[in-house]
Amino acid sequence: MPAAALWIASGHFLPHESHESRAAITPPAAAEKLFRVAVLETRVVQHRRKLVLSGRTEAERKLTLSARTGGILTELRVRRGSRVEKGDIIAVLSDEAREAQVAQAKALLEQRKIELDAKKRLIELNAVPRLELSNLEAQFRAAMAALAAAEAERDRGVITAPWAGVITELTSEVGGAAFSFMGKEFGQMVALDPMLAVAEVSERRRSGVKLGQLTEVRLVNGQTAEGKIRYVSPSASQTTRTYRVEIEIPNADGAIPDGITAEVAIPLDPMPASRIPRSALTYSSAGQLGIRLVNAEGIVEFFPINILEDEQGTMWVGGLADGARVIVQGQDFVREGQRVDPVVTAVPQTAQR
Repeated sequence: MPAAALWIASGHFLPHESHESRAAITPPAAAEKLFRVAVLETRVVQHRRKLVLSGRTEAERKLTLSARTGGILTELRVRRGSRVEKGDIIAVLSDEAREAQVAQAKALLEQRKIELDAKKRLIELNAVPRLELSNLEAQFRAAMAALAAAEAERDRGVITAPWAGVITELTSEVGGAAFSFMGKEFGQMVALDPMLAVAEVSERRRSGVKLGQLTEVRLVNGQTAEGKIRYVSPSASQTTRTYRVEIEIPNADGAIPDGITAEVAIPLDPMPASRIPRSALTYSSAGQLGIRLVNAEGIVEFFPINILEDEQGTMWVGGLADGARVIVQGQDFVREGQRVDPVVTAVPQTAQR
């Protein structure tokens, strides 16, 4: 009796657990939590790319100064670094023999002129035959030519600048005899205006370089200038298989020196492109460089990039669809085929990884 009473009591106070009762007290399984990533919606625009080439500045003209005749260097009117204009006297060579030849030629010319004038008067009076006139005129013209030659020889002793430039080297001193180095170098000068920026372009990129294009030139000292492409070599270098490109830069003040390292940015034809932060770059599971996208179903996809232009904090890529959602935060923690929770964000264009 006590046992039966206990059993009855247990049934009243401790009922049997059913399936429905277990479902009522057990909480439902938690929903799958997706990994959250930040995405940037890209826009396709017509982007004018720039072809950046490394090069150097180069003086348009360089000249070796040399004596065209002999003599003693009596004047040196410039020094290293002097700026000269076209026609300025650089040096004077003195030689008494040249002056004597000029004086002799002048005297002979005067004599021929007197003889010719006297003969003309006699011919007018029919005192002498007219045939002698031709002979005297020929002698007079020969005397004129002799004087011109003597003066030209004398003028060779005065060395002048053929164009505006800067004296870069002098190897002679006043008082030195020029006989020993006649026709040889005694100085150098360069023309700084205009200045050239010279670079080499590869075979694949040459077609994008056109004559007359405005080009930005940045020097290694931070100075910038603008010029025009004036020459693209039609023949490739035998060693590098590249083509020489010359950009002409105005340099009236001579501020751009010869031989300084320069970076040339040549604008190319515009093409569709999207701008993305450099920080969005990542590697696929196969080790390929690119970016990760989130498609309309929220699935991660990998896109191998086609870089059109690389800037400091961003880059321009081709092939992306307008409105593509590029993962800019969290791309290294997800894989292709994974469903994620994308959150649209505005990442600064200069963001760095």
